[in-house]
Amino acid sequence: MKLVNYQLQTQMEQVKQDATHYLKEYLQNILEDTTKPYYKKADYVGLSLSELSGKIDTLSRDIKELQALKKRLTAALNISKEVTAAILLQNGIERIEGTIISSITLTKQSSKEKISMQVLNNEELIKRGFVKYEVDTDALQEALLQNTRLQEDLKEYVEIIKTKEIIPPKAKVNLKRGANTTQTDELLHRVENQQAA
Repeated sequence: MKLVNYQLQTQMEQVKQDATHYLKEYLQNILEDTTKPYYKKADYVGLSLSELSGKIDTLSRDIKELQALKKRLTAALNISKEVTAAILLQNGIERIEGTIISSITLTKQSSKEKISMQVLNNEELIKRGFVKYEVDTDALQEALLQNTRLQEDLKEYVEIIKTKEIIPPKAKVNLKRGANTTQTDELLHRVENQQAA
């Protein structure tokens, strides 16, 4: 990995569409420099462009990796909150006070309804105007949910399926205002030392 940028590469990285004057001037000076052979000039310009392209590729890979990591950590956080809530509930605890954090409380179990639909007769629904290049299920579902009479008319062609998703309780950390994170580090360090002993 190259730690130092070429000066031209730095100029290129900082250029903006409406402010290309300095880059043009710098490139012109490179081309007019008679102390360097043409192939060194070509290498210098080419490598600067290549390094900039390489940085973009590296950033693209890093962004994908970070997005995957964020997704994995978000899932892990949700699972950890649910497990913590389950353990607290199992022990009859709804709230725990902390010294650095204000408290850990539990959200209430809730549910949300999911609506899905199974088309039973595409052709009839297409004839009735619910069509894109295939049955327009979005428009059909919206129409059915708004019009119970239409539901009755189309019941042999489409079935509405309602499911309920249970959202388990999760632990919620409530921080005190102005919480000192160095105290947290010291506390965690002490706990680790006690466990090691």
